[in-house]
Amino acid sequence: MANTKSAKKATRVIARRTEVNKSRRTHMRTYLRGVEEALASGDGKKAQEALAAAEPKIMRAAQKGVIHRNTASRKVARLAKRVRQLAG
Repeated sequence: MANTKSAKKATRVIARRTEVNKSRRTHMRTYLRGVEEALASGDGKKAQEALAAAEPKIMRAAQKGVIHRNTASRKVARLAKRVRQLAG
């Protein structure tokens, strides 16, 4: 348990940031799910649109420190590859 005033404040800040990060991660995963569903349906045009919407969300999560930037790049690259294979 936090004993000092600064430690107590730090626990409050951590709790607040955790909620924000959880929200951002959930939002990102929702967009990822949209791309996955479009790929599963076999609709190339819909998959491209879903990827175009998901990419900024993924990169924003990386920029905010929710996920690592290399993880974000890897996710986008793998999704883009699957969308290209479906379209072409």
